[in-house]
Amino acid sequence: MWIMDYITRNSITENAAEQGDVLGSDRGKMEVSASSEFNKLPLAAPYGIASVSPEGERSVVLNASGESVSVGVIAADMNLKPGEIMLFSKGGATIKLSNDGNVYVNGTAI
Repeated sequence: MWIMDYITRNSITENAAEQGDVLGSDRGKMEVSASSEFNKLPLAAPYGIASVSPEGERSVVLNASGESVSVGVIAADMNLKPGEIMLFSKGGATIKLSNDGNVYVNGTAI
């Protein structure tokens, strides 16, 4: 949610960023329904991270130099503390980097 607030606060135009529902994803492109239908929308993500957003998630769409791009989906509350990171799949697999220095895979410290 913070990224949507940040983008909205720091955008030049009022409607530079918006939220919409993911209708589908395939091969790194998304279909999102927001103020209009966005088809073949590329997903911007940090280098080395790739994902395919599942249908029904809330995507943040940003207009970047005349082209629309999804900057991700609204994160679910995963009970993380500030500084912790979790990777998770729709099927329930998780990898958590915790502040205590442990790495947890599906809840088990390794």
